[in-house]
Amino acid sequence: MYNPPDYFLVDELLSEDHKIVRSAVRDWVDRSVKPIIDQAAQNHEFPLHFIKELGELGAFGPYIPEKYGGAGMDQVAYGVIMTELERGDSAIRSAASVQSSLVMYPIYAFGNEEQRMKYLPKLASGEWVGAFGLTEPNYGSDPGGMLSRFEDKGDHYLLNGSKMWITNSPIADVGVVWAKDEEGVVRGLIIEKGMEGLTVPETKNKWSLRASITGEFVFDNVKVPKENLLPNVKGLKGPLKCLNSARYGIAWGVIGAAMDCYDTALRYSLERKQFNKPIASFQLQQKKLAEMLTEITKAQLLAWRVGTLRNDDRATPAQISMAKRNNVKMALDIARESRQILGAMGISGDFPIMRHMMNLESVITYEGTHDVHLLITGFDITGISAFE
Repeated sequence: MYNPPDYFLVDELLSEDHKIVRSAVRDWVDRSVKPIIDQAAQNHEFPLHFIKELGELGAFGPYIPEKYGGAGMDQVAYGVIMTELERGDSAIRSAASVQSSLVMYPIYAFGNEEQRMKYLPKLASGEWVGAFGLTEPNYGSDPGGMLSRFEDKGDHYLLNGSKMWITNSPIADVGVVWAKDEEGVVRGLIIEKGMEGLTVPETKNKWSLRASITGEFVFDNVKVPKENLLPNVKGLKGPLKCLNSARYGIAWGVIGAAMDCYDTALRYSLERKQFNKPIASFQLQQKKLAEMLTEITKAQLLAWRVGTLRNDDRATPAQISMAKRNNVKMALDIARESRQILGAMGISGDFPIMRHMMNLESVITYEGTHDVHLLITGFDITGISAFE
């Protein structure tokens, strides 16, 4: 049975509501995700039935007000949900993170009341799947260079361009995409499945996030109704605020992957015998385990603090970047060390470690690369931008 590490009694910092929602998601992961996720990753398939179940759990937009189908919970609740989902697999957390932070959040924050009422309840329930389009083939860390454009054609907008590395695009009913208007200003548009000129090629042959559906958005004179423009934001601050929310969720989520690797390695070290005693008795193995637990504990405290700051609307983008960068690196290091404790068995599909390790190679790159987040911190402390 899974025994989550809590060396500094971080649970005492959580409310009863936080613990109740965490318990519900933890039980669902153990019951529904764990038994099938390794095979799903091997088969390069996303279990589509998870979408509806995640909606029933309240994992989509948990901080969105109940009026729009959300659970009306706080940012720490969102964090603990992401932790449990990523303990199952980064692909499952990605699906919930994209739906919540990159689709529901911008519609709620930047949309009008009509857009909120039309889209948010169906996204919250899992009836509709959402996707987010910002990254382009030639523009990733530099989104301001995007080539996607839309023109005002009187009674509609005409959208052209392409986006890639999009979670859920091949199955999405709704997409929030970012493109430049005729004046070169970045704006958000809501696109819908079946729009003429919209194609969604799937990205296959991934070594990472194999249980996640990844694809593209290709816009060839796509007619977008004018009422689908997000009216309340202009410029890159729109998508960057979305990314702040997603990065925050990742900072929590990867702790779950790290915990799963640590728990697996600890159990294995106590059971595996060499030289007539458990390998947990050897100094080097104890060093690995002690360092893992230390880093998990630091990450827990960092994520919790950023969550409380977000609850007060005081968390800065740079603070969120630091938490995302630190915690993903922590999780990837723990996955690698855990794999070594298991030796050759660490690469086996009988254990989750190699799957987590491969997934985290994507997580350390998306929503801002590891190096870009370092430069965001550098800019914040020196006032000098390394991007210009």
